[in-house]
Amino acid sequence: MQRSETLADFYKRYPAIYQTQPGAVPHQALGAFNVNSRDSCNRYAPYNRRDYYKISLIIGQGNLYYADKTIEIDRTALVFFNPQVPYAWEATSEKQGGYFCLFTADFIHAQGNVSILESPLFQIGGSPVFFIDKKQEVELCAIFEKMLAERDSEYIYKYDLLRTYVNLVIHEAMKFRPMDTQHHHPSASSRIASLFIELLERQFPVDSIEHSLKLRTANDYASHLSIHPNHLNRAVRDVTGKTTTEHITGRIVKEAKALLMHTDWSVAEIAYCLGFEYPAYFNNFFKKQTTLTPRSFRK
Repeated sequence: MQRSETLADFYKRYPAIYQTQPGAVPHQALGAFNVNSRDSCNRYAPYNRRDYYKISLIIGQGNLYYADKTIEIDRTALVFFNPQVPYAWEATSEKQGGYFCLFTADFIHAQGNVSILESPLFQIGGSPVFFIDKKQEVELCAIFEKMLAERDSEYIYKYDLLRTYVNLVIHEAMKFRPMDTQHHHPSASSRIASLFIELLERQFPVDSIEHSLKLRTANDYASHLSIHPNHLNRAVRDVTGKTTTEHITGRIVKEAKALLMHTDWSVAEIAYCLGFEYPAYFNNFFKKQTTLTPRSFRK
């Protein structure tokens, strides 16, 4: 069953990291932060959500199973992991290096700083991977080394400084992004479409068989956004070329595939989680969209 991995789970998988760094988990008011080299990481990390943010500088090769897609890491990459998106990692090269830092939302909020979590790099729906060149690798390694040194220091304001280093890594990554990928809303339609896509992505991933999707139809989304369904559909279609219903359908199919591949839930349980009253409705829906039944796809 798919569930969120907590920081406690992480330290159970890597007890040496916690035991050798008793100061890695600060006072509860500050939330939690840690940074380490990737030398001690396992070659495989299980597929699930985490309840913390993570930034990894991956020097080595492997496959990142992110949501319902596989991203091949065949050169040095900087990867941003969002707590709302499940993922797994499988190393394919013997040599694995680099660094990672992980932190909770509470750690960032400790000083009223939310800019990190609002960064486009952590937005749902985008690609979390940035491939970097040798010069960028050297610069990022230097920042992570400063994090490591500060983690073990006695400086009274070290967690403020660590937050600054995390921000610095994010800003360095933002420089890698092409200018045309920055988010601007030149029109009301663009803004409405962006709000709809963001709201749609917030419904996922589904991580419990006890909960069902709250928003299933174009009318549901229009009501939530306080606009008329026709207005919403026109704006979404003008900006994206697809109707609101096409976006919703595509996202449900994407989540259905991920659940069929990465959980042991029954088809009936998946149907319920995705808002279908009866499994037969889900079977018909899935086959219409993919030409396969859920069971056939899973096999």
